[in-house]
Amino acid sequence: MQPSTKLKTSALTIVAATAAVAVAGFLFTSGAKTEELKHYDSNNKQFWTHPPDDWFMGDETKELHGTNYLKTLPPATGFTKEEIEAKLKHIKLPPGFKIELYASGVTDARQMAWGDKGTLFVGSLFGGGGTVHAVVDEGGKRVVKDAIKGLKFPSGIAFRNGALYVADVNKIYKYENAEDHIGSEPAPQIVYDDMPPYIPHGWKYLAFDKKGWLYVAFGPPCNICLPPTTTAQVRHINPENGTAEIVALGVRNSVGGDVDPRTDRYWFTENARDWLGEDIPSDKLEYVSHIGVDFGYPYCHEGDIPDPKFAMGHKCSEFTPPAFKLGAHVAPLGMKFYSGNQFPAEYKNSIIVAEHGSWNRLKYQGARLVRINVDPDGKNAKQEVFASGWLGADNKYLGRPSDVIVAKDGSLLVADDFNGAIYRISYSK
Repeated sequence: MQPSTKLKTSALTIVAATAAVAVAGFLFTSGAKTEELKHYDSNNKQFWTHPPDDWFMGDETKELHGTNYLKTLPPATGFTKEEIEAKLKHIKLPPGFKIELYASGVTDARQMAWGDKGTLFVGSLFGGGGTVHAVVDEGGKRVVKDAIKGLKFPSGIAFRNGALYVADVNKIYKYENAEDHIGSEPAPQIVYDDMPPYIPHGWKYLAFDKKGWLYVAFGPPCNICLPPTTTAQVRHINPENGTAEIVALGVRNSVGGDVDPRTDRYWFTENARDWLGEDIPSDKLEYVSHIGVDFGYPYCHEGDIPDPKFAMGHKCSEFTPPAFKLGAHVAPLGMKFYSGNQFPAEYKNSIIVAEHGSWNRLKYQGARLVRINVDPDGKNAKQEVFASGWLGADNKYLGRPSDVIVAKDGSLLVADDFNGAIYRISYSK
């Protein structure tokens, strides 16, 4: 689960001032200041359309009281190139692999997309100020530019046939010839706007299939509720004419997905609900096996845990279980099938998942890349850690991976919104 925009934007400002940090600590943390648990009734339209800044705290429990979202934020001043490179010395990879800094100053880096001419576009969420970044080559030096500004949460982006597609809260835009107009993009075409306006879980992730349709998930505007009927689903959208079909239901918060090159089926990561416990429920890896597949939200979690309030007589056996359980509160975000040729042969068609890391857990976990091998039909899934070290033994983050993408040379780029950086992982025999 990724919390609200207003809080994070204001929090980044708050962090810069000591007095304000103390206030924020009083408001959003801890039993040392207050024993009252935060509670909101999120099961109504008023909450969905006018959520409080800390809407994600609304189901707080005694067990997890003291969970502090502000502790997961970077300092308002950010990090220097030298500081980021020093952190990379802590990253552990399999033999033969290395990691290096590809670009810094990519504020709040989220989903990445390659342009046809080699531009790396990068979406942003809270701290990015509504900006889509572009990493371009100028005389052999990588330069980060603001390609598009003034949007709300342009976290989801994709590129196809010369055009950049950007998903905001309630619209998907198309920017023609995007690489030729970086920083001065002409007015975009709205290719799809049959989208709910809700801010909580309103950020998106885009994935094209082979025929040019987009897969887009729509999260519910709450942690747990009976969601609006336009949310908690995955849609398959034709950006050429705005038609769409709902292909999956019962999906909570998905901001990562890719089309299987073996089958053209859509796979995606899902953040499970918060406030059930330190170790439950598990976040998930799922795929659209057939149109209308239902993964159970809000009635059932991780395939076998009925919701204590919203199960309402439903059994978990009514719904499709995940292809793989990723672990509780690891916060899986971007994912890609490895389609390159640089890595060893056993990596071909593996799924690489960027785990952003916990906030809703007293002891964080995640903040790593995992590799999952799974059959095209979703069977025999096996996971191994691919890159780790962004989470210290002191329960503090050195970085938080948010997306991955395969480069033309077969290396893997990793977005990190905590450090505002892009990394490159390469392999050499």
